[in-house]
Amino acid sequence: MKELTRAEEQVMHILWDLQKAFVKDILERFPDPKPAYNTVSTIVRILETKGFVAHEAFGKSHQYHALIPKDDYRTFSMSRMVEGYFGGSASKMFSFFVKDQNIDANQLDEILRIIETAKNDK
Repeated sequence: MKELTRAEEQVMHILWDLQKAFVKDILERFPDPKPAYNTVSTIVRILETKGFVAHEAFGKSHQYHALIPKDDYRTFSMSRMVEGYFGGSASKMFSFFVKDQNIDANQLDEILRIIETAKNDK
């Protein structure tokens, strides 16, 4: 799987939310200041070339939909982040979030519950 640029990821998040959309629908979901229509159209075509998006033609218009599920890209993206920033160590990643991201006691308790459930499942 290929890594996406920030702009491509933004379009994909919109497509994942909408499931099917024309470029004008995607553009409407962008925050202000909105990019130009042609910019969004170009990004969608790049995503199609990368295999993330496909389209259905309606005359001269195209309705786009995601080919890659959001969960699949999230797994890919997180794996790259853990590998790139934490040397492949999940414990270093958790340590970073606990120490540097001001996780409160309730969030830590929730993380511990998740870990305990995962341990029991294995």
